[in-house]
Amino acid sequence: MARLKFGAFLAPHHPIGEHPMLQFRRDLDLVSQLDELGYDEFWCGEHHSSGWETIASPEMFLAAAGERTKRIRLGTGVISLPYHHPYNVAQRMVQLDHMTGGRAIFGSGPGALASDAHTLGIDPMTQRDRQDEAIGVIRRLFNGERVTAKSDWFTMNDAALQILPLQEEMPFVVASQISPSGMTLAGKYGIGIISLGSMSTQGLMALPQQWEFAEDAAKTHGTTVSRANWRVLLSWHIAETREQARREAGPGLMRWHNEYTVGTLMRPGLKPFASPDEAVDKTAFVEGAASTIGTPDDLIKTIKNLMQVSGGVGHIIGFVHDWANPENTRRSWDMVARYVVPEINGYIDGLRRSQAFVIENRAIFERAGQAVMAKIMDNDKAAAALSQTGPGRVAIPAVNAPDLQQAAAKQRG
Repeated sequence: MARLKFGAFLAPHHPIGEHPMLQFRRDLDLVSQLDELGYDEFWCGEHHSSGWETIASPEMFLAAAGERTKRIRLGTGVISLPYHHPYNVAQRMVQLDHMTGGRAIFGSGPGALASDAHTLGIDPMTQRDRQDEAIGVIRRLFNGERVTAKSDWFTMNDAALQILPLQEEMPFVVASQISPSGMTLAGKYGIGIISLGSMSTQGLMALPQQWEFAEDAAKTHGTTVSRANWRVLLSWHIAETREQARREAGPGLMRWHNEYTVGTLMRPGLKPFASPDEAVDKTAFVEGAASTIGTPDDLIKTIKNLMQVSGGVGHIIGFVHDWANPENTRRSWDMVARYVVPEINGYIDGLRRSQAFVIENRAIFERAGQAVMAKIMDNDKAAAALSQTGPGRVAIPAVNAPDLQQAAAKQRG
């Protein structure tokens, strides 16, 4: 089975109060850490309002991240296509691809914040259709075509890119939340998906139902979609114990939910949490939760359940948040890399098999100790010293050593 890839998604969601310049630098430090820990992807978004979401240009942020990293792939999560002329988007993505050495992933969406669309004078009813239209044009430009097109929101006259992407085929990924439009676009163009919605087991946001939207669209348009290119977003905070994870994440989770999700965005049906414990319980310990607050074993269980419920995905993307302080947040990402990723992908299975083989076949290896004892008994001084041998300790276990105390007892007897 192909290994599961892991990444991080930075919206960002930062509480108001910290110096924005230092937030940007702290976010870049996180990308560097994730690169060193072996994460596969890093995503950041585009927002222009709300106070909490501060990256206006994911391309600029990722270009800076590219200079600090070596191997991690860098995705726009997402560029809101109705906000931009498609030609300019194509140009910026090509430049990002070259500046990062071919590590760019083109993620797009219709625009998540209604306040952003309002600022730009865009009718929300047009956003998803405009995303579709822009993707079609950008794909043609990436293929080296010269495009003439006139729309109700952009015009191109003999437009062609001077430079094509460095990658032979830059990955296209569309965001999917509640409506079927994201999954339908993925099916229409045969491209990747990043699911940002919940893991509910029924209704519009159920992962099997979402995947069905993509497959139906692919059949209609004569394309194919692959689960290997399906990314699903999860939230987590991991510590050595559940109690520690709860203590570290609870207050920040409560603030994020109460001040931003409820107080600023005013998500329908949501109410403020009364305490940090309630915040943790109702976020991570309810049926179908897409959040894990606990130990590496808890997150492993969540991921295995997601794979079973969804039928299989190719990438697990962790949501970057400020529930815990920066030090504990970095520690959480470190623990996921060290303990969750290898368990999910079987990187330590061979080590366990090797250990079990040595334990279960001890009799085979006792001959090595017999060989050591034979050399001791062949040497008169060594044999004489054997009777005085006690329970010594050495820094490195002598794996081939016989039981010297038992042999000494026989000598003395």
